[in-house]
Amino acid sequence: MAEDLIPEDNLLIADSGEVEVRPDDRVDDERHDEENRLKPSFISAVHDALEAGDKGAVYDLVEPLHAADVADLIELLERSERTQLAAAISDLMTSDVIAELNDYVREDLMEALPAQAVATIAEQLDTDDAVQLIEDLDEADQRAIIAELEPETRAAVSSALSYPEETAGRLMSRDFVAVPEHMTVGDLIDFLREEGDLEHDFFEVFIIDERHHPVGTCALNWILTTPRGVRLTDLMKRDQTLIPVTMDQEEVALMFQKYALISAAVVDESGRLVGQMTVDDVVHIISEEAGEDALLMSGAGDGDINEPIREAYTARVRWLVANLGTAVVASSIIALFGAAIEQLVALAVLMPIVASIGGNAGTQTMAVAVRAIATNQLTRANTRRILWREFRVALLNGGTIAALIGLAAGVLFTPMMGVVIALAMIINIAVAGLAGVLVPVIFERLDQDPAVASSVFVTMITDSMGFFAFLGLAVAAGLAPL
Repeated sequence: MAEDLIPEDNLLIADSGEVEVRPDDRVDDERHDEENRLKPSFISAVHDALEAGDKGAVYDLVEPLHAADVADLIELLERSERTQLAAAISDLMTSDVIAELNDYVREDLMEALPAQAVATIAEQLDTDDAVQLIEDLDEADQRAIIAELEPETRAAVSSALSYPEETAGRLMSRDFVAVPEHMTVGDLIDFLREEGDLEHDFFEVFIIDERHHPVGTCALNWILTTPRGVRLTDLMKRDQTLIPVTMDQEEVALMFQKYALISAAVVDESGRLVGQMTVDDVVHIISEEAGEDALLMSGAGDGDINEPIREAYTARVRWLVANLGTAVVASSIIALFGAAIEQLVALAVLMPIVASIGGNAGTQTMAVAVRAIATNQLTRANTRRILWREFRVALLNGGTIAALIGLAAGVLFTPMMGVVIALAMIINIAVAGLAGVLVPVIFERLDQDPAVASSVFVTMITDSMGFFAFLGLAVAAGLAPL
């Protein structure tokens, strides 16, 4: 019954001897506090206490907050105030708070704290989180912090940092359960009960041979529902999806998605079990990669509001300069038809429409192509088929838009102008469909990230072709002189 779950603290004994549920005022207070967390008035109070140098008041304000809220509070403050806050609430700066911080904010704080303090925080974290804490710091700071770590943690962190960024070796957890293949189910259960230093969250047990190579896995539900005398080699699943330490994180995420994995063993070059990847790691990778690709397509760099101004400027300005160059190409095509535009104002009115619609069509196709490349759906084996498919979609789209704009232009201007803009629209959208696939594919074949610069070149192609097709057809139809 639901009544059996009511805590004893919330029960009130009536005069009649019957038990009644007593409202918990503390729950209401907690809800009220939760509703008022991190509101402007609260942030202002923290700011005033920091400005006054009243560490006690700062601590009293922050102490009731959840670790995630403390992290949010730090990010909401000015950069100069973050170190002050961290010093005022030093014993509240737990590993849970650090793990929730934005990368740039965390890096700033870690650089401001002494190596011993950072090492203490790192010791509380899982190895993969400790690596994430240290990896973005300067090499000198990394060495100082690693030197302060316990020997076991130091060896694990140093090993992880030896692998390239965004690979399984960097991201894997070194906390896993592995047992020799000669065990029975009963031996394993006894081991799990007696072992005091087990990773809290694990979904399967890895079975290894004498060389420490994984030979199979046993899911926890199999272990719990199988008689004790059964040998693990008779119970285990021998088919495994093994992840090399050097595999890129995007490929790891694709493997988890394709094979519906919960966890997977990570092996080194010799096939030895060195770690595991779990689905929670992969969810983080997918979220990170999706956001990264979207920002790269816009040329916005990391797109983080905590990113230093100089880094944000450097990341964005180079693509704006490239975009300026491509815009000059489109403008030079317009200049070739300057006399025609002067003679017929309708050309100046209509030509932005052709370029704009073509650009949107190219962006649509490019987004599909970049995603297909990222998810391994577009490869060398099916490039021609996908190209032909997108070309046919572009022709259908072009025909529809051409009919609408051609009819409108024919009514507003002349029937010939309607024909010209309709043909130009079909040509430009068809070219946009081809460019939207070919540009990302070419970047991918050149071992460049197709999300980085595809939009700049696709836009240049669609703008240039739109202007050239429309103005060229207008001149050819005798609507205006060249």
